[in-house]
Amino acid sequence: MSTLADRLDQARTAQTGPRPSEPRASRRSDAPQSRRRDDPFAAVKDRVHQELVASLGPRLYDPHLSESELANQVRTTLQAVIDAENTPLSQSDRTKIAQDVSDDILGHGPLEPYLRDEEVTEIMVNGPEDIFIERNGKIFPAPTRFADDAHLRRTIDKIVSRVGRRVDESSPMVDARLPDGSRVNAVLPPVAIDGSMLTIRKFAADPFTDHDLVTMGTMTPLVREFLQACVLGRRNIIISGGTGSGKTTTLNVISGFLPDDERIVTIEDAAELQLHQRHVLRMESRPANIEGRGEITIRELVRNALRMRPDRIIVGEVRDGAALDMLQAMNTGHDGSLTTTHANSPRDSLARLETMVLMAGIDLPVRAIREQVAGAVDLIVQQSRLKDGSRRIVAVSEVIGMEGEIITLQDIFTFDYAAGRDESGRYLGGLVPTGIRPGFTQDLADLGIDLPMHLFARITP
Repeated sequence: MSTLADRLDQARTAQTGPRPSEPRASRRSDAPQSRRRDDPFAAVKDRVHQELVASLGPRLYDPHLSESELANQVRTTLQAVIDAENTPLSQSDRTKIAQDVSDDILGHGPLEPYLRDEEVTEIMVNGPEDIFIERNGKIFPAPTRFADDAHLRRTIDKIVSRVGRRVDESSPMVDARLPDGSRVNAVLPPVAIDGSMLTIRKFAADPFTDHDLVTMGTMTPLVREFLQACVLGRRNIIISGGTGSGKTTTLNVISGFLPDDERIVTIEDAAELQLHQRHVLRMESRPANIEGRGEITIRELVRNALRMRPDRIIVGEVRDGAALDMLQAMNTGHDGSLTTTHANSPRDSLARLETMVLMAGIDLPVRAIREQVAGAVDLIVQQSRLKDGSRRIVAVSEVIGMEGEIITLQDIFTFDYAAGRDESGRYLGGLVPTGIRPGFTQDLADLGIDLPMHLFARITP
């Protein structure tokens, strides 16, 4: 739904055209005729849009008008305007025009149907004419488009303004989120050579639970039971994986195992985690303003969180020197902390942590860094997006400690690739125990948490 600022901008744009700062080549009136021919109702939509704004006038930005009341008035007025249109239109054409114009005024234009579609997990806009969507882990071209780059820019501005961010030629990249928590990244010219680009990674309206991940094959019941025991037993866990592998979803699910009586601090670039415990404090980093001041980094938030008497600290992702502060928090009484990082394997995630600690600008010997990592991290959950489009946990590894100069790992669960694939190409295997019991079994037992033997019983063919 549109905010007051959104409605003012939309009404002004519809009456006066795009902002003067926008390049002439991107203005709707200068759009190539070939684009117009792609949508036979483009001229009708323009007229209807302008008539709608003229009819509603100040009501579009009346602060006393609720979003639902505005939506009803827009749809009622929209129907009257379309009925008065002289162009011969079938009922289906009228319905489509009404929906498209309504989406522009109240939503996110041609993206709105895909934002409503629960099966769509990602929307990728590669310029105004190329839109792709992801369904079931597979990418497909979408049969829709923006009128021009100015139309796409207005949609991007609407999204980022809601969370107090900005994006323009002087700051052409931005991370933001939708009201439902969906992650948004936008890139504008001159960085984006072929027109503005927008990527939306959707969050489910109804967040996934541990049972959902078991049903989808992301984890097995045994792994769910093991991870729940590790969270309750205050083990420090890192979820590692590539882009789009489902790390944040798994982090959100694992966070659901946290006790309701603990004080939890979450730190993210864009608030995505959806925790339901009673005592949750959420913090979000902030980019620099137009003058280059006011930036608040993840690292600063982690340091500040240590002064907030947290029982647990959850960092959405460590990607820089914040790794040092996170490791120190894990090593200084904040057991049971959780975070994610980008890496291709559990071993790679350790190397990434080591590199990120060096990015903090503190001259530490490599051995000291590795000792910090080995002492802080208990478990690494490796997640991957497989070739069949599914997102699976492919390894659960315990950090044992140091052996000479090397951090030693042992796999507790690994993915069974040898099971092959079915006729549709989907992997038939899942996570299987290696037969090794974790070294912290006794530590959990001391807390009253037992790890049954059947969790680690090796499956033999």
